[in-house]
Amino acid sequence: MTPQSRHIAFISPRFAEGPTVGGAETLLKNLAIHAVFSGYKVTFLTTCARNHFTWDNELPPGSRNVQGIEVHFFPVDTDRDIPAFQRAQISISTGRFTPEEEITWLKHNVNSRALMDHLRQHGMEYDRIVTGPYLFGLIYFASMLSPEKTIMVPCLHDEAFARLAAFGGMFNKVRGFMFNSEQERDLAVRLYGMKPQVSAVVGMGMDDFKSDGNSFRKRHKLSAPYLMFSGRREPLKGTPLLLDYLEAFRDRTGRDVKLVLTGTGQCDISSKLAGSVIDLGFVEEKEKYDAMAGATAFCHPSVNESFGIVLLESWLAGTPALVHAKSQVLKGHCLKSNGGMWFQSYPEFEEQLLLLLNNNALRTAMGNSGRDYVLEHYSWKSIQQKMIDALER
Repeated sequence: MTPQSRHIAFISPRFAEGPTVGGAETLLKNLAIHAVFSGYKVTFLTTCARNHFTWDNELPPGSRNVQGIEVHFFPVDTDRDIPAFQRAQISISTGRFTPEEEITWLKHNVNSRALMDHLRQHGMEYDRIVTGPYLFGLIYFASMLSPEKTIMVPCLHDEAFARLAAFGGMFNKVRGFMFNSEQERDLAVRLYGMKPQVSAVVGMGMDDFKSDGNSFRKRHKLSAPYLMFSGRREPLKGTPLLLDYLEAFRDRTGRDVKLVLTGTGQCDISSKLAGSVIDLGFVEEKEKYDAMAGATAFCHPSVNESFGIVLLESWLAGTPALVHAKSQVLKGHCLKSNGGMWFQSYPEFEEQLLLLLNNNALRTAMGNSGRDYVLEHYSWKSIQQKMIDALER
């Protein structure tokens, strides 16, 4: 069969629009758009939720066309037992839970009966069903409805929830996988004993862009060097750690280094850092890219990443990276590209940041190496063909 004769359904708990969007949703949307470019008929099934904390139904149910994709919005179930879900989540996060708590967590997770009813009625119309990310009841139940035609984009992390028996069964029943990195694939093999031949490392293509760090500095009257972070502000992304490290760095070295943040979420800034953190919130892409280009380094302190879109964007802006060594994915990108360094403790962070502040030639060389790496390995032409190969296998 050819792409022109295939109908692909993509399923994600949220559709990538607006300021609360995450990397996984962006990935699924972009794969769907490029499936359309490849000649597939594409339908995107998602929920009416926008906020990944409340999961309230903020969008109207129904269908609309977005960039050639027919997007169907279904309401999130409103009768979930949230206290029971939260109790089960606490037990699972500690690694001590019962099979009953696992079932409770899945049943009262983000789910949509309306979306599942659509799949039962129309599932035979789809030649492939692409689902992700893995960490949702909706994705588990949707993947198990027609596992023989389901390809997962799991965005898998090494975390307690990945060790649920239900997910082990899911990973060994679906047709195949499109992973974001070799490290993510290897983690799935270790956790579930799945066969590597049912998977492909695809990732997401990156569009090149122009950026102007000097104009960003002028607009925001920034004369001091600064670090940059973009994304959700939460412990799993490492933002509290980054703020602690910056405060310690300024105290110990006396260097006036600031921090520019873009993205969404709560950010608790200490009195010592008042005036040294420029929190821009959600910004347009051009402003984010200019901010990246003007930074001494892009710091990505998250340990739970399956791809790292903002890291690759910072390299396209010509900026070197500082990442957490416990993130095998981010560290792997730095190793392959020579575009960044990694720290596991504060002394390493301090040493590396001082090195970048004091060596313009090194900083430029690392930024250029990172940019070359993204352009070579993550062009949409290359990624699109990998996606087609995975869908047709």
